[in-house]
Amino acid sequence: MSLPMERGSAVRSASLTRSTSVLPVTLIGGVVLVALGAWGLGQSAYIHAKAVLAQVLIKSAWVRAQEGAVAPRPWPWADTHPVARLMVPALNIDLAVLANASGRTMAFGPTHMDRTPLPGERGVSVLVGHRDTHFTFLKDMARGDTFDIETKQGDIRHFRIVDSRITHKDELRTPAVKDLPYVMLITCYPFDAIVPGGPLRYVVLAVETATPRPKPGSRPSTPASLSP
Repeated sequence: MSLPMERGSAVRSASLTRSTSVLPVTLIGGVVLVALGAWGLGQSAYIHAKAVLAQVLIKSAWVRAQEGAVAPRPWPWADTHPVARLMVPALNIDLAVLANASGRTMAFGPTHMDRTPLPGERGVSVLVGHRDTHFTFLKDMARGDTFDIETKQGDIRHFRIVDSRITHKDELRTPAVKDLPYVMLITCYPFDAIVPGGPLRYVVLAVETATPRPKPGSRPSTPASLSP
């Protein structure tokens, strides 16, 4: 069953180790990030190295967030902070998700789109990431596959993919659903494109598999799809 789409809601374009020395980690990691750029690595190698190192620092900040820190920055000059953790056990994927989606933030990890619910909350939470780094794994996932979301409170929420498709960036829409937690994952397409920044997007929609117990007299919810 397809649900109506909100046409006004277009979307524009292994366990974590607790750190006992947060400040040195963030400072040293930040210096290394700068050094990688100054060293003059090739563009592709630099982007990959930056993405890998950034996730180490971001995961350290995620541990601090779960310990009660408010919007902990992964390095001193960061303008973002981790808001969730995305895991695909079958593919050995473990990523921290950052706030404030932007091209600059996406260089360091998958990001959460502002004005959409946080992952695990009711409604459609939108996460975006680069096809050639953090969201490369999406090409290996299909309808029925599952992934997990860890919230700041430490809850592990399980999601199952119910739809995926390729669409033009100007035609992206989120399903008009607010009764269940959904996660929409978006990246550029095709995955092997030589020139970045094309108009196509690969979109995956997943719904939480543990359906909340319905109230007496209410009808059970039906998973949405990306169909208009």
